[in-house]
Amino acid sequence: MKRLLATLFAVCLLPAAAIPEYKDLFNGKDFTGWVNVNTAADTWKFENGMLVCTGHPTGVMRTARQYENFVLHVEWMHTEPGGNSGMFLWTGANVNPGTPFPDGVEVQMLELDWPKLNTKNGVVPPDAYVHGELFGVGHTKVIPDNPRGPRSMSIENRCKGRGEWNTYDVVAVDGTIKLSVNGKFVNGISKVSQKKGYICMESEGAKIYFRNVKIMELPGGNAEDAK
Repeated sequence: MKRLLATLFAVCLLPAAAIPEYKDLFNGKDFTGWVNVNTAADTWKFENGMLVCTGHPTGVMRTARQYENFVLHVEWMHTEPGGNSGMFLWTGANVNPGTPFPDGVEVQMLELDWPKLNTKNGVVPPDAYVHGELFGVGHTKVIPDNPRGPRSMSIENRCKGRGEWNTYDVVAVDGTIKLSVNGKFVNGISKVSQKKGYICMESEGAKIYFRNVKIMELPGGNAEDAK
């Protein structure tokens, strides 16, 4: 947390010409700047400037370049009960053998009915809401702020259901990630083993819409590139 605050303080001291600004990660027309890692050609498309994912097959597409320290803004909306999707941060270039995903950190995006539709014997545990969970994928290690096993769960359920837009703001600095859901910080992880890498959009079985996906890069230079 101290490193994160120090980085943000350093940004405030930058001359006006060097102050970071948000930049769109998609141009709303084509996939310039992105690499389709292991999904189909028709998994992703644009509709009225929005990015639409069919959810099939399960996999990811990633940015063409790596990012280290940044603030990420994304708005998303599920249209199916129990829809599953997310984004990956600080990932490697390729998926792990035998899996559809790369090493990295997942920022979970689940529709509110997911726990009910995926709980055995019809029993929904009281901590079953899992939107906004943060966790390491593959070989990536993290320390959860709010442990649910190896994952970190949101301290408050602020997610809206299908047909409504949700807003995530993610601050990722020097191995620490903090997540704001619809205007309030509710989750975080620290000591992430990989502190630089690609950003991935996830396809995982359900149609989902994305809009206003943009990033503000912050000063870095301390982390090694992901493999």
